Amino acid sequence: MACAHDHSCEDHNCSADFSLYKNIDFSRVRALNESVAGSVKSVFKAWERRLDNSEGVLESNDGDPELIVFIPFTSDVKIKSISVVGGAGGTSPSKMRVHNRDGIDFSDAQNMQPIQEWDLVENLQGVLEYQTRYARFQSVGSLTLHFPANFGGDTTQIYYIGLRGEATQLKRDVVATIVYEITPNPSDHKTPTETGGVSHVE
Repeated sequence: MACAHDHSCEDHNCSADFSLYKNIDFSRVRALNESVAGSVKSVFKAWERRLDNSEGVLESNDGDPELIVFIPFTSDVKIKSISVVGGAGGTSPSKMRVHNRDGIDFSDAQNMQPIQEWDLVENLQGVLEYQTRYARFQSVGSLTLHFPANFGGDTTQIYYIGLRGEATQLKRDVVATIVYEITPNPSDHKTPTETGGVSHVE
Protein backbone atom coordinates (compact mmCIF):
# COMPACT_ATOMS: atom_id res chain seq x y z
CA MET A 1 0.00 0.00 0.00
CA ALA A 2 1.27 3.46 -0.88
CA CYS A 3 0.88 6.29 1.55
CA ALA A 4 1.88 9.91 1.68
CA HIS A 5 4.13 11.14 4.43
CA ASP A 6 2.19 11.64 7.65
CA HIS A 7 4.23 14.73 8.45
CA SER A 8 5.69 17.85 6.87
CA CYS A 9 9.29 17.27 5.85
CA GLU A 10 9.93 20.94 6.60
CA ASP A 11 9.46 20.09 10.27
CA HIS A 12 10.72 16.51 10.16
CA ASN A 13 14.09 15.11 9.10
CA CYS A 14 13.03 12.92 6.19
CA SER A 15 16.65 12.66 5.10
CA ALA A 16 17.46 10.81 8.33
CA ASP A 17 14.50 8.47 7.80
CA PHE A 18 15.65 7.50 4.31
CA SER A 19 19.33 7.14 5.17
CA LEU A 20 19.82 3.42 4.50
CA TYR A 21 21.62 4.28 1.25
CA LYS A 22 24.63 4.84 3.53
CA ASN A 23 24.55 1.11 4.34
CA ILE A 24 24.54 -0.07 0.72
CA ASP A 25 27.59 -1.88 -0.62
CA PHE A 26 27.88 0.18 -3.82
CA SER A 27 30.71 -1.96 -5.18
CA ARG A 28 28.25 -4.85 -5.55
CA VAL A 29 25.08 -3.00 -6.62
CA ARG A 30 23.95 -4.07 -10.08
CA ALA A 31 20.96 -4.06 -12.40
CA LEU A 32 19.74 -6.28 -15.22
CA ASN A 33 18.59 -4.65 -18.48
CA GLU A 34 20.01 -1.19 -17.67
CA SER A 35 20.82 0.74 -20.84
CA VAL A 36 23.97 2.30 -19.33
CA ALA A 37 26.16 -0.05 -17.30
CA GLY A 38 26.50 1.07 -13.68
CA SER A 39 23.80 3.74 -13.88
CA VAL A 40 21.81 1.92 -11.19
CA LYS A 41 24.16 3.33 -8.54
CA SER A 42 22.91 6.85 -9.24
CA VAL A 43 19.43 6.16 -7.81
CA PHE A 44 20.65 5.61 -4.25
CA LYS A 45 21.24 9.01 -2.66
CA ALA A 46 20.09 11.39 0.05
CA TRP A 47 16.34 12.02 0.22
CA GLU A 48 16.69 15.75 -0.49
CA ARG A 49 18.42 14.86 -3.79
CA ARG A 50 15.71 12.42 -4.91
CA LEU A 51 14.67 14.64 -7.87
CA ASP A 52 18.25 15.44 -8.91
CA ASN A 53 19.18 13.46 -12.02
CA SER A 54 22.43 15.32 -12.70
CA GLU A 55 24.41 12.15 -12.05
CA GLY A 56 22.21 10.08 -14.35
CA VAL A 57 19.13 7.89 -14.12
CA LEU A 58 18.49 4.18 -14.27
CA GLU A 59 16.83 3.41 -17.59
CA SER A 60 15.93 0.10 -19.20
CA ASN A 61 16.84 -0.79 -22.75
CA ASP A 62 14.58 0.64 -25.44
CA GLY A 63 11.43 -1.42 -26.00
CA ASP A 64 11.98 -3.52 -22.88
CA PRO A 65 10.68 -1.86 -19.69
CA GLU A 66 11.66 -4.63 -17.27
CA LEU A 67 14.37 -4.04 -14.66
CA ILE A 68 15.94 -6.01 -11.82
CA VAL A 69 17.95 -4.18 -9.15
CA PHE A 70 20.17 -6.02 -6.67
CA ILE A 71 20.93 -4.12 -3.44
CA PRO A 72 23.52 -5.60 -1.04
CA PHE A 73 24.08 -4.00 2.36
CA THR A 74 27.21 -3.58 4.44
CA SER A 75 25.25 -4.44 7.60
CA ASP A 76 21.93 -6.08 8.33
CA VAL A 77 19.06 -3.62 8.05
CA LYS A 78 15.38 -3.38 8.97
CA ILE A 79 13.26 -1.85 6.21
CA LYS A 80 9.98 -0.07 7.02
CA SER A 81 9.15 1.40 3.63
CA ILE A 82 10.42 1.92 0.10
CA SER A 83 10.06 5.02 -2.07
CA VAL A 84 10.47 4.97 -5.84
CA VAL A 85 10.64 8.07 -8.04
CA GLY A 86 10.24 7.31 -11.73
CA GLY A 87 10.23 9.26 -14.96
CA ALA A 88 7.40 11.10 -16.70
CA GLY A 89 5.61 10.16 -19.92
CA GLY A 90 4.68 6.65 -18.82
CA THR A 91 8.26 5.64 -17.97
CA SER A 92 7.69 5.21 -14.21
CA PRO A 93 7.52 1.58 -13.05
CA SER A 94 3.98 0.42 -12.38
CA LYS A 95 4.76 -2.63 -10.24
CA MET A 96 7.47 -3.63 -7.79
CA ARG A 97 8.20 -7.13 -6.52
CA VAL A 98 10.76 -7.79 -3.76
CA HIS A 99 12.82 -10.95 -3.36
CA ASN A 100 15.32 -11.79 -0.64
CA ARG A 101 17.54 -13.83 -2.95
CA ASP A 102 20.39 -12.58 -5.11
CA GLY A 103 21.61 -13.92 -8.41
CA ILE A 104 18.13 -14.27 -9.94
CA ASP A 105 17.26 -13.49 -13.54
CA PHE A 106 14.01 -12.36 -15.14
CA SER A 107 12.67 -15.90 -15.45
CA ASP A 108 13.33 -16.54 -11.76
CA ALA A 109 11.78 -13.22 -10.76
CA GLN A 110 8.60 -13.94 -12.72
CA ASN A 111 8.19 -17.47 -11.38
CA MET A 112 9.28 -17.05 -7.77
CA GLN A 113 6.93 -15.92 -5.03
CA PRO A 114 8.07 -12.47 -3.82
CA ILE A 115 8.18 -11.62 -0.14
CA GLN A 116 6.01 -8.62 -1.03
CA GLU A 117 4.75 -6.80 -4.11
CA TRP A 118 3.08 -3.48 -4.79
CA ASP A 119 1.13 -1.82 -7.58
CA LEU A 120 2.90 1.52 -7.93
CA VAL A 121 1.57 4.94 -8.82
CA GLU A 122 3.49 7.67 -10.60
CA ASN A 123 5.44 9.37 -7.84
CA LEU A 124 7.16 12.17 -9.74
CA GLN A 125 7.71 14.36 -6.66
CA GLY A 126 8.80 11.57 -4.32
CA VAL A 127 6.06 12.15 -1.73
CA LEU A 128 4.82 8.55 -1.59
CA GLU A 129 6.29 5.54 0.17
CA TYR A 130 5.30 1.88 0.17
CA GLN A 131 5.00 0.25 3.57
CA THR A 132 6.63 -3.15 3.99
CA ARG A 133 5.28 -6.05 6.00
CA TYR A 134 7.83 -5.13 8.59
CA ALA A 135 8.15 -8.58 10.18
CA ARG A 136 9.42 -9.90 6.83
CA PHE A 137 12.08 -7.21 6.52
CA GLN A 138 14.16 -7.84 9.63
CA SER A 139 17.89 -8.63 9.44
CA VAL A 140 17.99 -7.99 5.68
CA GLY A 141 21.41 -8.55 4.13
CA SER A 142 20.36 -7.86 0.54
CA LEU A 143 17.27 -7.13 -1.53
CA THR A 144 16.37 -7.79 -5.14
CA LEU A 145 13.77 -5.42 -6.62
CA HIS A 146 11.94 -6.52 -9.76
CA PHE A 147 10.13 -3.89 -11.85
CA PRO A 148 8.23 -5.92 -14.47
CA ALA A 149 6.26 -3.13 -16.18
CA ASN A 150 5.67 0.61 -16.49
CA PHE A 151 2.82 2.95 -17.47
CA GLY A 152 3.22 2.50 -21.21
CA GLY A 153 6.57 4.11 -21.99
CA ASP A 154 9.13 2.55 -24.32
CA THR A 155 11.60 2.42 -21.44
CA THR A 156 11.42 2.44 -17.65
CA GLN A 157 13.19 5.28 -15.87
CA ILE A 158 13.99 5.43 -12.16
CA TYR A 159 15.51 8.53 -10.57
CA TYR A 160 15.49 7.46 -6.96
CA ILE A 161 15.02 4.43 -4.72
CA GLY A 162 14.75 5.31 -1.04
CA LEU A 163 14.82 2.84 1.83
CA ARG A 164 13.43 3.89 5.21
CA GLY A 165 14.45 1.91 8.26
CA GLU A 166 17.43 1.29 10.47
CA ALA A 167 20.71 -0.56 10.36
CA THR A 168 21.98 -2.94 12.98
CA GLN A 169 25.46 -2.45 14.41
CA LEU A 170 26.58 -5.84 13.13
CA LYS A 171 28.52 -5.60 9.89
CA ARG A 172 28.08 -8.30 7.24
CA ASP A 173 31.77 -9.36 7.37
CA VAL A 174 31.53 -9.66 11.17
CA VAL A 175 28.54 -11.97 10.80
CA ALA A 176 30.54 -14.20 8.47
CA THR A 177 33.44 -14.28 10.95
CA ILE A 178 31.18 -15.24 13.84
CA VAL A 179 29.61 -18.06 11.82
CA TYR A 180 33.07 -19.30 10.93
CA GLU A 181 34.28 -19.21 14.51
CA ILE A 182 31.31 -21.06 15.99
CA THR A 183 31.35 -23.79 13.34
CA PRO A 184 33.31 -26.77 14.70
CA ASN A 185 36.44 -27.62 12.79
CA PRO A 186 36.55 -31.42 12.36
CA SER A 187 40.35 -31.38 12.56
CA ASP A 188 40.08 -30.03 16.11
CA HIS A 189 38.25 -33.19 17.20
CA LYS A 190 40.20 -35.96 15.51
CA THR A 191 41.65 -38.77 17.56
CA PRO A 192 45.45 -39.27 17.71
CA THR A 193 45.09 -42.10 15.20
CA GLU A 194 43.18 -39.87 12.77
CA THR A 195 45.60 -36.95 13.04
CA GLY A 196 48.73 -39.06 12.97
CA GLY A 197 47.81 -41.24 10.01
CA VAL A 198 49.62 -41.12 6.71
CA SER A 199 47.62 -40.63 3.55
CA HIS A 200 48.78 -41.92 0.20
CA VAL A 201 48.05 -40.26 -3.11
CA GLU A 202 47.50 -42.83 -5.78
